[in-house]
Amino acid sequence: MNSPTPAVPDLATRVADLEAYVTNGTPTNLISSGPGHNAWMMTSAALVLFMTLPGLALFYGGLVRRKNVLSVMAQCFGCAGLVTILWWSVGYSLSFSPGSPWLGGTAFAFLRGVGGLPNRDYAPWVSHSVFCMYQLMFAIITPALIVGAIAERMKYAAVMAFITLWMFVVYFPLAHMVWGSDGLMNGVWNSRAPIRAVDFAGGTVVHMSSGWSALILCLFIGKRGGYGQRAFYPHSLVLTVIGTGMLWVGWYGFNAGSAVASDGIAAAAFMATTLAAATASLVWPAIEWVTRGKPTILGFCSGAVAGLVVVTPASGFVTANGAVIIGLLAGSIPYLTSTKLKSLLGYDDALDTFGVHGVGGTLGALLAGFLATPEVNANLNTNLAGLLGKTLWLEQLKAIGLTLALATSGTALLALLVKAAVGLRPDAESEEDGLDQVDHGEAGYHFEEGGSSIEGAAPMPAAHAARVATSQQR
Repeated sequence: MNSPTPAVPDLATRVADLEAYVTNGTPTNLISSGPGHNAWMMTSAALVLFMTLPGLALFYGGLVRRKNVLSVMAQCFGCAGLVTILWWSVGYSLSFSPGSPWLGGTAFAFLRGVGGLPNRDYAPWVSHSVFCMYQLMFAIITPALIVGAIAERMKYAAVMAFITLWMFVVYFPLAHMVWGSDGLMNGVWNSRAPIRAVDFAGGTVVHMSSGWSALILCLFIGKRGGYGQRAFYPHSLVLTVIGTGMLWVGWYGFNAGSAVASDGIAAAAFMATTLAAATASLVWPAIEWVTRGKPTILGFCSGAVAGLVVVTPASGFVTANGAVIIGLLAGSIPYLTSTKLKSLLGYDDALDTFGVHGVGGTLGALLAGFLATPEVNANLNTNLAGLLGKTLWLEQLKAIGLTLALATSGTALLALLVKAAVGLRPDAESEEDGLDQVDHGEAGYHFEEGGSSIEGAAPMPAAHAARVATSQQR
């Protein structure tokens, strides 16, 4: 028996679906990805990956001593490969498939059913596969941020083991709780969310989770050898400046892309991102100028990144004026925690991951509760109309508390496990030699081919020297 031919939608329905595409609304009849929205989301996914490779790798690489430049870059690359495999196998499913308020299920394991048609739980016009890959880029950069706190002293094997466990204990649950359609803290879209909080692009999921985990991990692993006894200067602020520029450009995919459409909300996030980053990039070195007599290029870079971090959870919810307020606070409060607080308490957060991302993400999550407005994002009225301008900040505090508790307790447990299994750091002599040689048998800077040395360059690895000698004999 032949199945009945589906009814052809009338003209009114087809026009309504076309209007839904233009306005990023949900279509009545059409089930298809939209080329414009898909193109923007694929571009945004590439921009977010660009933040890690090469943006973060260069930013961190320039800040460490030259004997460790390849080690932090290898850790960033390691995150990209490792997290992608975890995401494919079960990570995406645990983050975004329906499940409990705390964690998703296994419906999308091995990306089963994740194809070209949209998943309307998250986007009516973006292919499910594109949404999945976009969210993967967030999952890649989050553990890579942790690398900054323990730079120059944690073994590559220990980093990879820790990140593998951390993704399951901290990241996947947080991503589901905040962004999953039935998530515990998805106040915008889950009408039954026990914590009715907002996080547009990852203040809790990305920056708080990585920043607070970084603090706990750097306390567990201890200070670098010689820390506090001699100066540890960045070996190339030029690399750091280049990395900062790449991070800023990539952050437009991070924040504006989190609208999951090419629409007015994406435009608002784009503007807020620019204003907050620019403001903070002036405030941080201005404070240095007043207190130390000179503005530094590292201050410009740190301020820009702090502005980008703090605006992230609020970027699609705030006005231009709100973004400037965020920038003013982002350029000052993370400055104090990265300089005064770190000096006062004496912890070795090597590249200020906690000072910028932990504190900045927490600050941004709280500010979103005060500054979010439906004038910028009407979706806030869906489930939060009674909280806006009133008690939304209290919901934000609940989300902050839960995120902080999960990140810190989970990291402490995992640090103990990894320490018992493979050890966290090399011996003192190996650490002094540098992780480039110890972990990877390479150096970022070699002797020149003719035999004269580059000042301060690391020794050429024996295997590489043998290859060079052989080639010269030929």
